Parts: sequence; structure tokens; C-alpha cells
Amino acid sequence: MAEIGNPARGFFARHRILFVVVAIILAVVLLAAFVSSRRGSLPVRVGHVERGPISASISTNGKIEPVRNFEAHSPGPAIVKRVLVHEGDRVRSGQLLLQLDDAEARAAQARALAQLRTAEAELSSIQKGGTQEEAFTTQAQLAKAQTEAEAAQRNLEALQGLQKTGAASPAEVAAARNRLQAAQADLQLLRQKQQRRFAAPDLAKAEAQVADARAAVTAAQEVLRNLNITSTQAGNVYALPVKPGGFVNAGDLLVQVADLSSVVVRAFVDEPDIGRLTRGQPVEITWDAIPGRKWTGSVINVPMSVTLRGTRTVGEITCQVDNRDLKLLPNVNVSVSVITAHDENALTLPREAVHQDGGRTFVYQIVNGELQQTGVKAGIATLTKIQVSGVQPGTEVALGTTNGQPLRAGQTVHVVSQ
Repeated sequence: MAEIGNPARGFFARHRILFVVVAIILAVVLLAAFVSSRRGSLPVRVGHVERGPISASISTNGKIEPVRNFEAHSPGPAIVKRVLVHEGDRVRSGQLLLQLDDAEARAAQARALAQLRTAEAELSSIQKGGTQEEAFTTQAQLAKAQTEAEAAQRNLEALQGLQKTGAASPAEVAAARNRLQAAQADLQLLRQKQQRRFAAPDLAKAEAQVADARAAVTAAQEVLRNLNITSTQAGNVYALPVKPGGFVNAGDLLVQVADLSSVVVRAFVDEPDIGRLTRGQPVEITWDAIPGRKWTGSVINVPMSVTLRGTRTVGEITCQVDNRDLKLLPNVNVSVSVITAHDENALTLPREAVHQDGGRTFVYQIVNGELQQTGVKAGIATLTKIQVSGVQPGTEVALGTTNGQPLRAGQTVHVVSQ
């Protein structure tokens, strides 16, 4: 017996294939109409004029240094006797930090004093014409020569009187005169010996030896005084590479102290950016060891010359940075950003939206689905944004096409991404 059902339902069942074909044809027609409506229209990405802060900066790297630093070095070879502080301690000016063993320094001072006494004695001997024994001997010889000269003088005078009466011959008078001359010569030689036994170079040499010996004593006393290390300023102990009982050589670092609440960053800026630097510009510091933390400061010195560092021609700047939390440590490497320009309420666009041609700066504004070339004035620029004037906030501008075609004024466009 034949099934009796809904006539309409039976109709659709019998013509199902026909309905499918009609639906496909309708979809093709609609798609063709849509493509036709977009024929000649460029697909573009767009951006909008926005209001907000923008900053231009110079990025480089630098190293942390104390503003005022006290550091002590060993004045000579010594053993560390006592260490009275720990790294990180806060110390006051004049506080004793550590002591070195003074046995060797005292021995060195004693040797220097002995050398000084010897040099002074030598100088005194030269100034007096010799040692005390030599002076006594010369004095005795001088007295004897004086007596001989006086006796020779009397003998000559006597013989000269006898010669007048014929009691003495001319030969006897000549012999007496020669005796007197010889005695006077001996006397003169001894007087010169007493007064100027040593030449001027001998005296100068002795005086120089005394001066050297005195300098050695002063140096030894200075070493002895410096074995007690006291801080010349208040601050934090940030380097203490020694421990009790350790041996140090002359010049070895013993301790470093500085007030680290404010530090200096020394950085290097590439030559093309130097002209943008001025004193007082804000600085931001970051350190990889503490992600997310930022320190602020300002430029205190700008480059006065450039130097070659590797392949870079750079100028050196210094920046003072607030470090009240004492997190920044001396000698660590940090990232430095110098803010060269800033506007808190600027009109900005994505940088790729701004074009230049023939000395003109402009954007492609989208008006009723077409590109309209609009002149703008550019200001502060970053890697991604640029400050502009001449357009209104919210203005829609083309950034570029998605099919590689160039933008042209008057071109019909459709937005494919924002």
C-alpha cells in the first residue's frame, strides 16, 4: 500500500538536488558581486592618531662607581693582624677598620734611623775636618809646626845680626832662610788641612746621604703609621679582600669604603648621538640582576672628546644616580638610557605611517574609503612611534598595503587589519 504523507515534504525530497544546485549558483553570483565591488581597491593596514606620552632616548651601557671613594692599600709586606669590620658594615669617619702586624715595619724604621745617624756623623766629620782623633792629631802637628816656624824665624834674625859684624857667613844666613821657608810651608799646609781637608764634592755627597737617610726614616715612620687603617669618610664597606692572618704585599688592596646612597654611572655614547646630550638630562638605569627595577638620575658631565673603543668611536659621560636602597653595587655593568626629549601629551602615530618626499612630510589619511595626502610636522621619534602635528586625535591613516602595492593619493582602499 502506497505511503500517504505531506505533499510539500514529498516535493522537496524529489527535487533536493535541484535546490543544492540553485544554492551554489546563488553563492557564486554573490561572490562575484563582492569581488566586482572591490575591483581596484587596495587592501591596507591602518593606524590611528593617539594622544599620550613619548620620549626619545639614547641607549648604551655603563659601569657603577662610587661618588667619593676611600680605599686603603698595604704600605709594605705585612701580615693582617686584625680585621674589625665586615663587608656591608656602615662605618663612620675616623673609625679603625683593620690593623697590620708592625714587626717588620719597626725593624725597617730602626734600620733607617741607624743609617741616618751614620750619615749625620759622616757629615759632621767632614764639616769639622775629620774625626775627633784626626782633629787632635792635626792640632798637635799644627802646634809643632808653629813652634818650628817661630824658632826658624829667631835663628834667621840672629844670623842676620851676626852677618853684619862678620860673625856669620852668607851661606849660614841662606840656610837659615831656607829653614824658615820650609817651616812656614809646613805650617800653611797644616792650616789648610785643618780648615779644608775635604773638597766641596765630598761635602755635597755627605749632605745628600743625610737627606736620603732622613727620607728613609720618614717613609718608615709613614709605613708604621699606616699599619692602622682608619676610614677617612663615613660610608659602607663594599670591598674587604683580606682576612686575619693573611699576608699582603706592598700595594695590595685592603679595604674600600664609600657612601653608596648616590653613585656615578660612567657610560660611553656613540659619536653620532653626542650632539643630543646636555647636562641635566634625565637618565634611567636598569640592571639585569634585578629585573623590573629602575633607577633614575641625571647627566652631570658630557663628552669633551671622543676615543676609539674597539670598532666604536665614543664619548664618555657620567651620570649621578639615586641609590638610596643601596641595591646598585660598585663595578657592576648596567644599561643606561638618556632621555633626550619628552612630551607627556603628544599626538603620536606609528612611525611607518609618516612619509617624506621632496622635503615634505605627510601621511595618507583615509577619507570615505580613499587615500588623502595630509601634510604633518614631525617631532619626537622612537623606534616605533613618532610625534606629529597637523592631524586630529583618532584620525585613521594608512600604514601600508598587504599586497606590496605602493600607496597613492586618491586610491580607493579597504581596511584588512588595524
